[in-house]
This record gives sequence, structure tokens and C-alpha cells, in this order.
Amino acid sequence: MKIHFLGAAQTVTGSQHLIEVNGSRILLECGLFQGKRQETFERNRHLPFQAADIDALILSHAHIDHSGNIPNLVRNGFQGPIYCTFATRDLCSVVLRDSAHIQEQDILYVNKKRARQGLPPFKPIYTHADAIASLKQFISVGYDRPIPVAPGVRCTFHDAGHILGSATVLLEIEEQGRKMRLLFSGDLGRHGMPILRDPTPAPEADVLLIESTYGDRLHKPHEEAEHRLATLVTETCSRGGKVVIPAFSVGRTQEIVYSLNRLARAGELPNVPIFVDSPMAVNATEVFRLHPECFDAELLDFMAQDRHPDPFGFSQLRYIRHVEDSKAINELQGPAIIISASGMCEAGRVQHHLKYTIEDPRNLVLIVSWQAPHTLGRRLVERQKKVKIFGQEFHLRARVETINGYSAHADRNGLLNWAAPIARGLKQVFVIHGDPQPAASLAEGLREIGAREVAVPERGDVATL
Repeated sequence: MKIHFLGAAQTVTGSQHLIEVNGSRILLECGLFQGKRQETFERNRHLPFQAADIDALILSHAHIDHSGNIPNLVRNGFQGPIYCTFATRDLCSVVLRDSAHIQEQDILYVNKKRARQGLPPFKPIYTHADAIASLKQFISVGYDRPIPVAPGVRCTFHDAGHILGSATVLLEIEEQGRKMRLLFSGDLGRHGMPILRDPTPAPEADVLLIESTYGDRLHKPHEEAEHRLATLVTETCSRGGKVVIPAFSVGRTQEIVYSLNRLARAGELPNVPIFVDSPMAVNATEVFRLHPECFDAELLDFMAQDRHPDPFGFSQLRYIRHVEDSKAINELQGPAIIISASGMCEAGRVQHHLKYTIEDPRNLVLIVSWQAPHTLGRRLVERQKKVKIFGQEFHLRARVETINGYSAHADRNGLLNWAAPIARGLKQVFVIHGDPQPAASLAEGLREIGAREVAVPERGDVATL
């Protein structure tokens, strides 16, 4: 048995891990890489394997860095099943179609520039039709229900508590009379967060692939994050400013909306209009409403006791679908809260809202998620004096603040506490999905709790088990 580490190795994006066992090739994740534009385009277009040779794909959750290149995989000849939870399949229907739309729009823009330069046009990595075609290959599986996915390989999804439908993946493998249990953390969530259940305890395993996004740091309590959200919004609105919150459409938007809902009902939020301006976020929120089986007891209790049982809707809040309504927000006078995608400010309607707000010191750009290097979001966090939006230079005069307590990833202690009960029984551990420093730090922490043979693979490394 071999594991090829093809993405999310000493980085947090483009998750792809290929397992060769019993003559089958099983792909764990098929995510989009996000980074410098040219490198991103090349790495995502050219898969590091023959797509037709892959027998099955196992998907831990719907975030774009884990699922986003599935249409390209199918387009290039993959014909096998895609196994995931029910909620992940429903979210992928939203996420993959939106990703295709963004790529098609980006290519239109790029090709206009190339035409002026006399260069041939580019094609998108995949199209909307490719995204729809890929959905035919999804097979939905409930939590805690083992299913055979290849000869000698049985897969069980356990709740990861990261986003709706997210799962840790246990593979029970028998190869040439030898049995092995391989556990893949996917992206692990946090305990005590609103909306979703806590992560299921790690089952016993021989081999562990564990993410390390926050392997070297600790999160502040969620309650502190919600209090700071209320404080920053109140301060900004009191001076007549607007609050722009770039937020990922799946997970983060719903968390922020639920926090604002609770704050409004507690009388701790100014009575200002709140807009969720992202068609994908609107669609994703509808998927959330379809899957109460993923909700934690607190949210179910909130829904049962409240006169308005929708945790993602209240009187101040308006969801925006149409472009005309989105443009009208920027004509609005007075304070408002605008939640818009993308979460790293690299595409989508949030760029338009930033264009109209970042040169006014009354306004606030509120960052509520990690920002990758070389993104507009990272440049805002770094408070660069000038930033480019749609190729035009703007002076950053608005206030920029960061709230880290909304992270849906387990922090260092969360990861170690999850792994600790099984650490001494592990024969090999591979630390993935983390930048070099967090990955190395988590690897050392795993050794301290008794794990043996802990490695931090690089992209392209192959492990023989």
C-alpha cells in the first residue's frame, strides 16, 4: 500500500492524497489550489495523475480546497464513484457550480486582455456543464455507516464538526492477509461551537493523516469573538460607517448570521440593515436548513423555543441574489452590515463593496477567517496603504480588524486532544494541511503525547505502508 501526497502538504490548500491498495487507486479529496494566479491556474488544470486511472474518490467535506477540482477530474476521464455525506453532496451542488461560474467569468476577463495583446484565448479549468456532470457520480452515505469503496477497503464517515456534512474518514483495509486501519482527519472542527455537533472522538487506527492548519496556535473562545463582533459593529455604526465582512459562503457566513441573530435578540446589536450579498451563500444557507441532523443541541433548542425558528433569518437581515440589488447596497446612505463572498476577497461581490468602502475611515473591514498569502484579504490584514481591486489602485483608509474566534478548525490543543486517546497505538502519522511551521509544531506535539514515526510530507512524497 502506498500514499502519494499530491496537495495540502506543507500548505493548507489543494488537498489531494492518492492511496494505492489491492490494485485500486483511491483519491482522498480533489481540491483546488489557491495561491499566485499563474501557479494556481497551472496546478489546477494539470492533474498529477491520469484521471481515468482513479477508481474512487472519497471526500471529507465541501470546502473548495477539498472538493473544487472534482469537475476537472471528471472532465479528464474519471468515471468512478464519489463518496461523501448527504450534506456534503448537497453543498457540492452549490459550491462546484459557483466555482465554475467564477472561472468562466475570470476567463472572459483574461481573454479580453489577451485579445488586445494578440494572444490566443484561454479556456476555463472547467465549465458549469462540467460541474453538473460531476454531480451524477456522487454517492451519499450517512455518518457511522461502513460502506465498501474498493476491493478490501471499507469506509466509514464520522462527524468532524468542521462545516455542515464534514467528516473524518476511517478506511479499514485488508491487503494480502494484513489488516490496517487508516484514519484521515479531513478538516477537524472545534468543540463548543454553535450550529454543528462536536467532532466525534477519533476511532482506533494504525495510520493517521491529520490536518495542522492551526497546529502552532490557540483560538480565543467563541463567546469572546461574538462579544468583539458586537463591539466593533456598534462602534462603526455609531460613527455612521459600514461594516464589510468578507466571509466564505459555506460555514462562516452562517456562523456570522447566527451570531448577529443572537445579538439582535439580546438587544446588543444596532438596528441597522444587514445584507448577505452572495448568491452562493444564499443557496448554501438553504442547504443548511435541509440538514438539522447535523445541528448541535443548542441550535435545535434555539429553533424549538423561538417564535421564529429560523436561526439564519431575522427582521434586520436581507439575503441578496440579484445584481441590481447588490449594486443598490453601495448607494445606501448610513450604517449597514454587508456580509459577502469571497472570504479571501479574491473574487465575487465583496470586491465591489470594498471598492466603495475602503477609502472612508468611518468604515470597517472585518476579517473573520484565515487569509492566504498573495490574496487581497491578506493585503488588507497587513494594512497595506494601497491595494488593487479590479486593476484599480485604492488607498486603504478604512479600519481593518480581525476576529479569529470564528475559526471552524481545531486549534493546537483541539487537534492534540482529539488524537491523544489513539496516539500510542499509531504506527505512523503524517501531518498534512498546514504551512511548514504549524505542521512541524503539531508533529512535535504528537510525538510528546506518544505518537511514533511522525512525518511532515512534502508535495510529491510517497509513503509505503
